[in-house]
Amino acid sequence: MKELSLNVLDLVQNSIKAGADCVAVSITESVSSDLLTISITDDGCGMDEEFLRRVTDPFTTTRTTRRVGMGIPLFKMAAEMAGGSFEISSRKGEGTSLRAVFQLSHIDRPPLGDMAGTVAAIVQSSPEMKLIYELKTDEGAFTFSTEEIKEALGDVSLSEPEVVEWIREYVRENELALH
Repeated sequence: MKELSLNVLDLVQNSIKAGADCVAVSITESVSSDLLTISITDDGCGMDEEFLRRVTDPFTTTRTTRRVGMGIPLFKMAAEMAGGSFEISSRKGEGTSLRAVFQLSHIDRPPLGDMAGTVAAIVQSSPEMKLIYELKTDEGAFTFSTEEIKEALGDVSLSEPEVVEWIREYVRENELALH
């Protein structure tokens, strides 16, 4: 994928399909350590050990519409091509965690892309799910939680267009403040 934010969107959609009630996306962008780390953790159905061993193979998928699953393999390849690493852990009935580390300055590292748009798209498509998005940089940290927004809005759905646009701008403003 051209931007890592699209990988994140795809992987969070996997979490949603796995029945996750809560997904946490954490991005640490450190110029001082020359690292970009993306972690995604969910409380979905998880994977058994056999499936977990094969999950980075593009011909391993839970999809019934096609026999190829590229999300995890492409994310792993992108990290490794950018001088980084990839790890995934999962337990059946408990959820899945994955972590990709990229050398921030590596010429082959895809750009992070539009994480504010990605967060807004996730919230719009699954307003009932709890999403936590955290961005850490050398300058500080920002955390977005749908639970806080739901509490402030009361009965208003997070999927309302005005709310989605506000979320996008709120996340974008806070990201810009950290860069």
